[in-house]
Amino acid sequence: MDQKGISVMEPILSGKNLVKRYGKVTALDHCDFELYPGEILAVIGDNGAGKSSLIKALSGATIPDSGEVYLEGKQVNFRSPIDARGAGIETVYQTLAMSPALSIADNMFMGRELKKPGVMGSVFGQLDKKRMQDFARDKLSELGLMTIQNINQAVETLSGGQRQGVAVARAAAFGSKVIILDEPTAALGVKESRKVLELILDVRSRGIPIILISHNMPHVFEVADRIHVHRLGKRLCVIDPKDYTMSDAVAFMTGAKEAPVDA
Repeated sequence: MDQKGISVMEPILSGKNLVKRYGKVTALDHCDFELYPGEILAVIGDNGAGKSSLIKALSGATIPDSGEVYLEGKQVNFRSPIDARGAGIETVYQTLAMSPALSIADNMFMGRELKKPGVMGSVFGQLDKKRMQDFARDKLSELGLMTIQNINQAVETLSGGQRQGVAVARAAAFGSKVIILDEPTAALGVKESRKVLELILDVRSRGIPIILISHNMPHVFEVADRIHVHRLGKRLCVIDPKDYTMSDAVAFMTGAKEAPVDA
């Protein structure tokens, strides 16, 4: 993505001067962040750099001690991930947060189940299973995931890549503004990782911007439009993967090489 073109665009999600301390440990040290419409922004950093704290602050999982978060130019104060979800920000954590014994459809709608219309739903609380199953099937088909034959099969019967696919499909179905993916290929083999990367590109092609947290440099350089390098609790620089090598990125995030001043 063109750096000059992107700089005049309004960020869809941003953090300004974010600070988060845990006792004497400073996890976020006056950190800034910007995600622009329609882009895949990778966030990389060494272990303990504060990547998770940044993502949690943006997605409502933690409340910063100070600083501001903006969504579409308006300041937001998320008190929980449910607040962020309600605003259109979906996060897929490495642990996937799915119930293995429940079906694919049930997992897609966990926490936002559809009730039957009329008295059966409003008074008796009956769920509209068919509507949820149809919706889940449509979303998986849209993203090319209908190698999964039965929408009612338990998630525990799926492969790692299929589970990750369901989690991403769930995020794409409900994340109207931003999707955050935390190490989506970490536990997957080569073939399954490839499918998830294709899925990420497909979601982006639908106009939904993505924050991708990953340690996998080849994956980052393959799909990211920009790379946010996080070091010692703050943004060190943002680089264009076309202008730098994987070795450069690793050197920046470990401190082995000085970061570019204008990036």
